[in-house]
Order: sequence, then structure tokens, then C-alpha cells
Amino acid sequence: MLKPWFGGLLAAAMLAWGTPAMAQEDGEDAGAQSAEQFVAGLQFKEGDVTVPKAHAQFRLTPEFRYLDQADARRVLEDLWGNPPDESVLGLIVPRKPDLLADDSWAVVVTYSDEGYVSDEDAAKIDYAEMLTEMKASTREENSARKEAGYGTVDLVGWAVPPRYDGSAKKLYWAKELSFDGNAEHTLNYDIRVLGRHGYLSLNAVAGMSELAQVQKGMQELLPMTEFDAGARYADFNASTDKVASYGLAALVGGGLAAKAGLFAKIGLVLAKFWKLLLIGVVAVGAGIRRVFGGKKEKPTVS
Repeated sequence: MLKPWFGGLLAAAMLAWGTPAMAQEDGEDAGAQSAEQFVAGLQFKEGDVTVPKAHAQFRLTPEFRYLDQADARRVLEDLWGNPPDESVLGLIVPRKPDLLADDSWAVVVTYSDEGYVSDEDAAKIDYAEMLTEMKASTREENSARKEAGYGTVDLVGWAVPPRYDGSAKKLYWAKELSFDGNAEHTLNYDIRVLGRHGYLSLNAVAGMSELAQVQKGMQELLPMTEFDAGARYADFNASTDKVASYGLAALVGGGLAAKAGLFAKIGLVLAKFWKLLLIGVVAVGAGIRRVFGGKKEKPTVS
């Protein structure tokens, strides 16, 4: 049986094969203008930003801007071709490079209210052993992907080994992934901020060639992210609060998609291809096959 996330990948791929969400006129200039107008219409926030649904806040420096849920979903779904995702709460966007640059990246903000995640296992986790198990599991799942007519995905290794800051209650790591054996590997960078009732997720997906700038940006974001007073990890009340059924290890090793949100956010990988499509440089189908392998029988793109 295919994993639940596989349907999301299929839906996104089907969407991306079709007509782009943003209409464009004939010609490169018209397409580029359309994309620029789209971005110009977004309502960016700066400085201190609240995320009420997560009981959290960001104290952003001038290097970052924030898009609330509506505009974040417009970028992910209309500009970058993702399927609808109501779990998205916002998008943190570096000021440079901008959203239309070839090396652009952004951070998807989501929140899980599954309960207080105990960090008692933090010192006991063997991340080397976990990586070996995750690689094996990913290889085994490739059989199902092939049977369905899709390309493979392989976990190459840690792009950034997992690290847990026990004082700040923040966990971060990054994976290097290979889709269908392509030479251009994909970076999946994650941050989890633990709170009283669950955890805040910050997820960035980019090419491995962008590791340096993404890692720098994500490290800068770490101290800018906090829960509100009363919702912090230290506010946990064992007699009244729900406790999650898993610990820190599950946040890292709980599957490439189920916990990390990888395929739910594939628009961040496809972004450069959509931008190229919008300015009439390359067909979107070729972009998807390059990254994900796609269906073996390639549809016709008009």
C-alpha cells in the first residue's frame, strides 16, 4: 500500500503537468511581468510577527520578511504549483534572494498540537544508526514508487547532522536527497521548536548547491522563533496537558514525509522550474522529470 504522502506527490505532479496557475501572455517579457506583478501584490510583514494559531512569534531581522497564511498559500499553491494545504500557517522569505531569483528559497511554517514532546531521549539517540535505518526504509519504499510508475528517492545522508539545543528546546537537521538518480541533489532543512502543547515546524527545501545560504539563514532564524508566554516548553503542566506519544527521535526519523513535510512542500523544489516556465524559458514537464522522475509516459504540455 502506498503511503499517504504519495497521493500528495501525485496530486502535485498532476497539477504541475497542467496549465500553470498564473496566466501569461505570449512572449518572455509578458510572462516575467506577470510573475513580478504577482509578487508585488503580496503583503509582506516585517519585524515582530505573531502566529496566533501556533501561539508563537517571530522577531525577524531586516533580512527576513513574513507572509501570513493567505499569501503563503498563494505562493505555494498558485505560484509554485502545490496542492491545497490548510496546515500552512505562513512563509518566512529571505529578502535576498527574492522569490523570483533562480536560487530563491523560503521557509514553510506549520504547527502540530499533538502534545508535549518529551526530550528525555535526547542524549540517547544514535543518529548514525537512525540514518542507516532511514536509508534502508527509503530504499524499500522505492519498490512501491516504481510499481506506480514514478521515479525513486534515496536518502544520501545528513546535509547537517541533527542537533538538539536543550536550553532553547530547539532541534534542527538537514537531509540530502536524490530523486531518480539525478546528479542535482535536494536539500531538506528542518527546525522543530518544542512548546507546551506541541511543536512549531520550519521547513526549507532547496537544491544542495544552496546549502550554505540556507544553513546560514536557518541558523539566523533559530533565535528569532519563540512560543508565547504560557505556551512555552517550561509552562508544561503534567497534571493537565496532553503528552505526545513519541519523543525527539520520531521528529527526525519518523519518515521522510510524514514528519518532515517533504512532499507536501514540493513547490519549494519546483520553484525554479515554475519561475522559468513563467518567463517562457523551459517547459514545466521537463522540470518535473528532472527533479522527481515523473510518470514514465510523459504527458504533452501545450
